[in-house]
Amino acid sequence: MVLFGTIVNALLILLGSLIGLFFTKIPERYKETVMHGIGLAVVLIGLQMAFSTNNMVLVLVSLMFGAIVGEFLRIEDFLNDLGNWLGSKFTNTDDSTSVSQGFITATMIFCIGAMAIIGSLDSGIRGDHEVLITKGIIDGFTALVLTTTLGFGVMLSVVPLVLYQGLITLFATQIENWIPESILNGLILEITAVGGLLIVAIGMNLLKIKTIRIANLMPALLLVVLFYYISDLIL
Repeated sequence: MVLFGTIVNALLILLGSLIGLFFTKIPERYKETVMHGIGLAVVLIGLQMAFSTNNMVLVLVSLMFGAIVGEFLRIEDFLNDLGNWLGSKFTNTDDSTSVSQGFITATMIFCIGAMAIIGSLDSGIRGDHEVLITKGIIDGFTALVLTTTLGFGVMLSVVPLVLYQGLITLFATQIENWIPESILNGLILEITAVGGLLIVAIGMNLLKIKTIRIANLMPALLLVVLFYYISDLIL
């Protein structure tokens, strides 16, 4: 089954979130320190991804125009409203803002990254689900820790994850008919670099260094594809 890897990934996140719900009574100072540790690790992962780029100008231009598009579309506000609405449907408390934060943070962490893209492509192109299953194990542990601090919203992130990775996987079953392998390899590299910088931004938010509207930068992940294709034609 072509979506096997994505389904396993989602189930492991749900399992980790369910376990994490039983540990929400951990003292706040423990949660804060653990979250700082996760934030530092997220920054490191993001930097490793970002350094993979072969064209920093392409990454910069993609982020600049992506920010303009994201602010115009107000993606961050939309996701916040969606998270709050979901929170009101699935919780009996007034803590829908926390649900929204958990939903957005977990969605960005689980969906943006080299493993999500490459793993989905592997599933679609070669029928190899090993990368996504490995990612699922990592995501499951991350979901457990995130849920102890950010709550139920983390569990809701499986919806965009299944849609995101599932669509990439289904697209990948036909991608070789449209994009030569040489271009595809370079494109994945630049998408990973842009995604890496967004992951760094997530880490900065978790560390409370700076509040960055990460969702409004997400169009950069699509624009880098367009700009890479244009630059390949020109050069």
